[in-house]
Amino acid sequence: MNDLDGKDYLSIFDNFSDGVIVTNEKGVIVYYNGAMSRIDELHPDNIISHKVTEIYDLNDSTSIIMQCLAKQKPIVDEPIYYRTRMGKFANTIHNVMPIFKKNKLVGSICFVRDYHAMAATIASMPLPGKDQQFNNSSVTFEMIVGKDPSFSDAVNSARMAADTPSPVMLFGETGTGKELFARAIHNHSSRSAQQYTPVNCAAIPENLLEGILFGTSKGAFTGAVDKAGLFERTDKGTIFLDEVNSMPMGLQSKILRAIQENRIRRVGALQEIRVDLKIISSVNRSPHIAIEEGTLRPDLFYRLGVVFINIVPLRERIGDLELLVNHFIKKHNSILYKNVKNISDEVMKLFKTYKWPGNVRELEHVIEGAMNITGTDKVIMLKHLQTHFLNWPEEPEPGYSETKNNGELLENHNINLSQNKSDHEKNIIQKALSINKGNITRTAKALGISRQLLYYKIKKFKISRDNENYS
Repeated sequence: MNDLDGKDYLSIFDNFSDGVIVTNEKGVIVYYNGAMSRIDELHPDNIISHKVTEIYDLNDSTSIIMQCLAKQKPIVDEPIYYRTRMGKFANTIHNVMPIFKKNKLVGSICFVRDYHAMAATIASMPLPGKDQQFNNSSVTFEMIVGKDPSFSDAVNSARMAADTPSPVMLFGETGTGKELFARAIHNHSSRSAQQYTPVNCAAIPENLLEGILFGTSKGAFTGAVDKAGLFERTDKGTIFLDEVNSMPMGLQSKILRAIQENRIRRVGALQEIRVDLKIISSVNRSPHIAIEEGTLRPDLFYRLGVVFINIVPLRERIGDLELLVNHFIKKHNSILYKNVKNISDEVMKLFKTYKWPGNVRELEHVIEGAMNITGTDKVIMLKHLQTHFLNWPEEPEPGYSETKNNGELLENHNINLSQNKSDHEKNIIQKALSINKGNITRTAKALGISRQLLYYKIKKFKISRDNENYS
C-alpha cells in the first residue's frame, strides 16, 4: 500500500473550503477534494493517479508542487496563475508542504485558495459598526492610561491632531496601543459619527490588498465584479492603515497618489472617485530604518507622517506600571466577577525587572491569566503567574558580576542588596528541600508557594536536587 493511501485522515479535507491536493513523492495525485474540483472545473475521477504536470499546463520548474518535492521544503503563500490541460485558467495562492515518513520523503500536501473567491469574501464583509459588542465609540483619550512625560506628550499630540485633516502616523512596537490611539483620534474628531475602518496591512495577502482597498471593476480580470473598496466605503470617515510598511512598494505609490489627490480608482476602472478621508497609519519599525531596508517609500512617509507620534514601549515607562496594573485589575474584576485588590510586592518587583516584549498588551494578558486562578484570593501573588512568564531569562542584577576561578565564584566589591536577598532566598529553599528530603510537593507547601514556582526557583538558583542528604 502507498504511504499516502490513508483514506481515514484524507477524508477530513473533503469539505474544506480551500482546495486540497495530495501527491506521492513523484508528484502523482492521490487525493483531490471537491473545492479543488470547483476551482479547476475538473472531476476527481479524471485527476487521481495522474501526475500534476499532466493535469496542469506546468512543468517541473513552474509547478509549485514539483518545486516543493524537489526542494523538500515548504512553499508558503505563493501566488500562481495557471491553466489546466482542459483550458481553465485559475488565479490562486498555494501553500505546499512536503510529507515525510521516518525522514523519507513520501509526498506533498497542497492547500489552494482561489483568489477571486477570497477577494469576494473579504470585500463583502461588513465594516465594523457601532452596534457591535465592543463599542468603538466609547474609546476616548481618557481611557489611555499613563503619566510618563513622553507618553503624555504622545497622547496630547494625538488629541490636538484629531480634528485636523492632516494624516497621522503612529510609531510603536507591537502591543503599545497603536489602534487604541487611532480609535481615540477618530472618536475625538468631527468625523466620529462616520465610519472608522481599521486595516491590518500585514494580515491581507499582497495580491488581494489593492482590490480590497480600492475596489474592483467588472471585467478587470476573470470573475471580477463592481465592488467598492474600503477607501470608498469609508468616505467621510477615518481609515487606519496598520503596519503600512508591510505593503508592497507598488501599492504604496498608489496609496500616495490617492492621498495627494483625494481620489481613488478601482482596479480595472478608468473613472476616478473622489473620497474624503482622515488617514491614520502605523509602523512597527523606525520609519528611517524601514526606508533604509526598502520596506517604506520615503515620499509616502513624508506624506503620512505630517503628524508623527512615537508611542514609547512599556519598558521605557515603568513608572506607569502601578497605574496600568490597577486599571487592568479593575477591568477584569468586572469581566471575571472577581474582587482582586492588588498585586504583591514580589510580583511588582518581578514586573519592574521584566522587559515586557509584548508591552501593555502582554501586561494585560498576564494580569488576566493570574486573575483566572486567584480563586478567593484578593492579592495576585507569584504562585498565580503562569509558568511561561516565570521562566523568562533573567539578566544579571546591576552591580553584580561573577567569573569562574578554580570552580569558585568571584564577586566584585559592589554587591548590592538584591543579590544578598537572592542568596538568602536560595539558602532557605536549600534548607527546606533538605528537611523534606527533596520532595517538591512538601517543600512547596512548607514554603507557601506553588510547585511551579518552586521549580522556577530551583532552576533560577541552579539548586541541585541530587544531594545525598535529600534521599
